Amino acid sequence: MNDLVPVRRALLSLSDKSGLDTLAAGLATHGVELVSTGGTAAKLRELGHQVRDVSELTGFPEMMDGRVKTLHPKVHGGLLAVRDDAAHADAAAEHGIGFIDLVVINLYPFEKTVASGADRDTIIENIDIGGPSMVRSAAKNHRYVACLTDAADYPALLADLEANDGATSWELRKRLAAAAFARTAAYDSAIASWFAFADLGQQLPATLPLAMTKASDLRYGENPHQSAALYVPQTGGAAGVGGARQVQGKELSYNNLNDADAALELLSEFLDGEPACVIVKHANPCGVAEGATVADAYEAAFRCDSVSAFGGIVAVNRPLDAETARAITDIFTEVVIAPDADEDALAVFAGKKNLRLLLTGTLPDPRRPGLTVKSITGGLLVQSRDNGVIMPSELKVVTRRQPTAREVNDCRFAWTVAKHVKSNAIVYAKDGVTAGIGAGQMNRRDSARIAAAKAREAAETFGWDQPRTVGSAVASDAFFPFADGLLAAVEAGATAVIQPGGSIRDDEVIAAADEAGLAMLFTGMRHFRH
Repeated sequence: MNDLVPVRRALLSLSDKSGLDTLAAGLATHGVELVSTGGTAAKLRELGHQVRDVSELTGFPEMMDGRVKTLHPKVHGGLLAVRDDAAHADAAAEHGIGFIDLVVINLYPFEKTVASGADRDTIIENIDIGGPSMVRSAAKNHRYVACLTDAADYPALLADLEANDGATSWELRKRLAAAAFARTAAYDSAIASWFAFADLGQQLPATLPLAMTKASDLRYGENPHQSAALYVPQTGGAAGVGGARQVQGKELSYNNLNDADAALELLSEFLDGEPACVIVKHANPCGVAEGATVADAYEAAFRCDSVSAFGGIVAVNRPLDAETARAITDIFTEVVIAPDADEDALAVFAGKKNLRLLLTGTLPDPRRPGLTVKSITGGLLVQSRDNGVIMPSELKVVTRRQPTAREVNDCRFAWTVAKHVKSNAIVYAKDGVTAGIGAGQMNRRDSARIAAAKAREAAETFGWDQPRTVGSAVASDAFFPFADGLLAAVEAGATAVIQPGGSIRDDEVIAAADEAGLAMLFTGMRHFRH
C-alpha cells in the first residue's frame, strides 16, 4: 500500500458552504479536477473555478428534485475501486469509471431542521440519502480516498496536500474515515431518534438511538485517575448546564457539572414561583429556600446547613444582583448558576476569579419528558425522567387531624425538595425553607435523625431559640416501613408528614401519627433517587 495518494479528482457536495472559497482555492493550486452538484457547483463557478457537473460525469441527468443524482456506478465505482486490484482496474476501464480521490460532503441539515420546529414533510425532505452513501463509500475505501465531512478539517487537508506535493497521507485518510463513519452514525441516529420519539411517540423504543457530540474534554472524571468529557445532544436539548454560558472561573470539572445539574434540576421546580435558591453539595441539596428577594432566599438556604454550603453549588431562579453576589462570595463557592446577572453582580463575582459563573438564560421545564440513562455492567438502565408532580387535590389525608393551610404548603415544599435528595431521603421544611435534610442513608430512621441533628446545629450556630424542625412538615421520599422513622420526626418537633404510603404497615404508622397528634398526607407517588 502506498502511504501517499495524489489527489487528481475531488467530488464536492455541500449544504453548508462555509470555507468553500479557501478549500477550492487550495485544491486549485494542486490542479485538482472539481466535480460537484447543484448549488455547490454554482458556488464554485461564482468563485471563478472550473467545475464538472456530476451529471456530465455519470452521463445521467439529476432528477426527482435532485433526489437522484449521485447514486450511480460512475460515482460509487470511482470511490470504491481498489486501485491496485487488477480486476477492479479492468472493470473501471471497461465501464469508463474514473477514480475519485477526495470527497468533501456535509449532509442535509436534518438536526437543524428538527430543532427549528419544521413540519413533518420538511423534516423528511432533509433526510440525506446520496450524501451518506458517498461518505460511507469513500470512508470504507480510505486506503485510496480521503473523505471530509466537517469544514473544521479543511485546514488539515490543505496542509497535508501542501506537505505531500498534492497527495494525502495514510494517517490523515485514516483519521478522516473514522470521523466520517462517526458522522453518518450520528446522523442516522438523529433520524432514528426523531422517528421513534417525536414522530411515533415511543418512550422506550426497541433500539435506543443516541446522537451526541463531544462539547468538551474535562480535566478528569469523578476522580483524577478517571478520564471524562461532556457530550450534548446533536438535535439540541433542554436549557440547562450543558448549554450554559460560562462567564468566568476555572474550567468546569466533572463533579462541578454533575452538582450544577442537580442544583438546576431542583431549582427548575420553582420555575414560576417566588425567588428561590438551592445550595447543593455532592449532588444533594443542603439548603433550599424561597424568599421575598433572591438575597433573602440565599441567606435562608445557607443557614439550613452552613457547614455543607462551603465549597458548594448555588443556583437561583432570578437574575443575580450585587447584594446576592456579595452574600454568595462571603464564603468559598465552587459554582453559581442563574438565568442572568446584572453588571453590578458581575463586578462582584469578578473579584473571585476562580468562581465559576454559569448563566442559562432560562430554566428547564421540570415537567419535560425525557430519559435518564445509567451504565451497568453489560448494559444500560434507561427510564423516563421523574417528572411526576402531585397537585393539592390529589393529596389524601389519612390521619384524624386535618393539616392546616400552612402545613399543607410546608408539606408540598418539603416533598418537592425530597424528590431531589438521594434515598433514603427525609426533608424538614417550614415557611418555604428547609429546616434539615437527611440524605442517602440505608434506613429512613437514620435520615430523619441526621436531618434533625443538622437543624439543631443550625440553631446553635445562628443563636435561634429552637431548631426550625419545631412546627415543621417532614417529607419522606418513600413510605415509612415502620413507625420508628415517623417517631424520630415527632422527636424533632414536626407537626405534619407527607409520604407516598403503600407500606403493609401503613395502619401502624397512621396510628402512631394519630397518637402524636400529627397530620399526615399520602401522595401515592414515590420519589426514589439513587
